Amino acid sequence: MQFSAKQINELVKGYVEGDEDITVERLAKIEEANSGSLTFLANPKYEHYLYTTDASIVLINEDLQLTQPVNSTLIRVKNAYAAISLLLEIYNKLRLNKEGIEEPAFIASSAKIGKEAYIGAFSYIGDNVKIGDNVKIYPQCYIGDNVIIGNNCILYAGVKVYFDCRLGNDVIIHSGAVIGSDGFGFAPQDNGGYLKVSQIGNVLIEDLVEIGANTTIDRATMGSTVIRKGVKLDNLIQLAHNVEIGANTVIAAQTGVSGSTKIGENVVLGGQVGIAGHLSIAKGSQIQAQSGINRSIEEEGMKWAGSPVTTFNAQMRAQVILQRLPELERRLEEMENKLRNSESEKCR
Repeated sequence: MQFSAKQINELVKGYVEGDEDITVERLAKIEEANSGSLTFLANPKYEHYLYTTDASIVLINEDLQLTQPVNSTLIRVKNAYAAISLLLEIYNKLRLNKEGIEEPAFIASSAKIGKEAYIGAFSYIGDNVKIGDNVKIYPQCYIGDNVIIGNNCILYAGVKVYFDCRLGNDVIIHSGAVIGSDGFGFAPQDNGGYLKVSQIGNVLIEDLVEIGANTTIDRATMGSTVIRKGVKLDNLIQLAHNVEIGANTVIAAQTGVSGSTKIGENVVLGGQVGIAGHLSIAKGSQIQAQSGINRSIEEEGMKWAGSPVTTFNAQMRAQVILQRLPELERRLEEMENKLRNSESEKCR
């Protein structure tokens, strides 16, 4: 599929310097682009590639001052990174656009499928499922009974959504994710064993949420595990039963959130953060990777780090002290030796 500089410019709303009829058929990094490629320059440290690239079209910021001649057609935009992000989204939608129902796939007679939907081969759609318009369900997905999926959602291959769960509009779930598996609920017994506590709630996912590959979100014991609008979850995250994640919160890979913890909106959790259960994390908190949170955070908009977690500045000061410990130990030993020598001399 080919696009001209003129067509691309109509999408990104910039202006063309060079041949507006030149066409491209692929996207590439600026240091690897060749003829027929579209690329972009957003980071100044890559500017030298602009003067040597063989790319046919380069997106650049409108205020960039050229210091050498360029061979490529340029499209100047307010923000080259935002412009290439828009084009990548359009390109991806064109590439992944599929419609219809592939065989074999099982769709219960009571299920309702919206317009322009795609159901991939070997997928299972249970009883009373409602799927909105323009939903893409890729091969080998499982959609349990009574699940509701809004419009414009994408479920990549191998996604599992258990019974009664709810997905809003424009939700993206990547391969291997499991939505609505049982929460980790077991009641200790007098004989030392454990009795399973049935998990009868569900998972509620609001609009514009993206969930990474192999992430798991447990259903609530009662009520709902809730993922609010605009949340972005990385790969390999575990969210336990009755957790609530506030709007526009971002969580990096390998983070684990224990049951009934409430995380506020616009929170940022780094990779491998661990959060104990029944806590609350205030709006706008930023938690450094590998932090361990064993108490609620009530102050909004602060940075935290360490395990157990402390304020970011306190943790940085502690790290400086830790790095000095070998030197402090050496100095302490010298002082002790001097004191011993001094006491020996007094005893003579």
